[in-house]
Amino acid sequence: MASKRREGEHPSVTLFRQYLRIRTVQPEPDYGAAVAFLEERACQLGLGCQKVEEHWSHDPFEAFKDADGYIYGRGAQDMKCVGIQYLEAVRRLKVEGHHFPRTIHMTFVPDEEIGGHQGMELFVKRPEFQALRAGFALDEGLANPTDAFTVFYSERSPWWVQVTSTGKPGHGSRFIEDTAAEKLHKVVSSILAFREKERQRLQSDPQLKQGAVTSVNLTKLEGGVAYNVVPATMSASFDFRVAPDVDLKAFEEQLQGWCQAAGEGVTFEFAQKWTEPRMTSTDDSDPWWAAFSGVCKDMNLTLEPEIFPAATDSRYLRAVGVPALGFSPMNHTPVLLHDHDERLHEAMFLRGIDIYTRLLPALASVPTLPSES
Repeated sequence: MASKRREGEHPSVTLFRQYLRIRTVQPEPDYGAAVAFLEERACQLGLGCQKVEEHWSHDPFEAFKDADGYIYGRGAQDMKCVGIQYLEAVRRLKVEGHHFPRTIHMTFVPDEEIGGHQGMELFVKRPEFQALRAGFALDEGLANPTDAFTVFYSERSPWWVQVTSTGKPGHGSRFIEDTAAEKLHKVVSSILAFREKERQRLQSDPQLKQGAVTSVNLTKLEGGVAYNVVPATMSASFDFRVAPDVDLKAFEEQLQGWCQAAGEGVTFEFAQKWTEPRMTSTDDSDPWWAAFSGVCKDMNLTLEPEIFPAATDSRYLRAVGVPALGFSPMNHTPVLLHDHDERLHEAMFLRGIDIYTRLLPALASVPTLPSES
């Protein structure tokens, strides 16, 4: 880092000013520059220096491989593994000189983790995407700790809802009627009662998977300025993941009913609202599913079709008419995406390349369908 030291300035002051120039403020702190600065100082002073990553056995960006062959890193399962598996599978196919009736396109788009609004949601509207004339898509899936491989044919709709309650303010020593907190409490209780009903429905039916029910979690509570002031406004934020078979219009009316039942001055608004759930066919008569499942059968891979419990870029593809399956070839692997010590065994990673090397030719050889002509 350039010192920018003024003539005659004390070296300690120069060092202090260098440290101040590193932007470590939220929401985008440059911790990397701060660590590099401190490591350089430690080296100059002959001091030992150790970075400690909370709850990680290894630096999540070191790509450490242990003696057992597990590779640790953020993205090991979600989903840098699949990106490289795609690239390596295509490399193999090109080296072997294969050509197929259909073109294989690989897309690497940003912002999926924060909703895809500046990524796939925009991309599917662009002429570059239209020019691809995509007939089918593969996207991310999840690991499976059993012998089976999970494949996702649909996903729940994310609804991020903020409920705002207004009421009478006043001093904290008084019994004030019709407060924002009382009314908000009623809405929270109604929503959490619904959550418990869905949780029990999931637990009571062994055939149901998480993606088949609607989940909701209270994720934010806001309001108030002081201990002794009853606030005029309070809000609660919820993360709903609505199952694809739910009547969305009726569900929104239910939200409205919970707010109305709590009293006057209770409203809600959406921070995110997906209203176009789609399902990709898993019927044996469907050419895409037949090609996909046929390869898996030939390779003795057991498939477990499910509804994805969260949200992926597949929803944008399905919404414009492109059937999509979410598939990450990782069995005998704990689900560790977004978790500490996210890792993938190198043998499983390499096996995934083998699987895609078989899947891509089969999918790229599906004949032109009547809907595409």
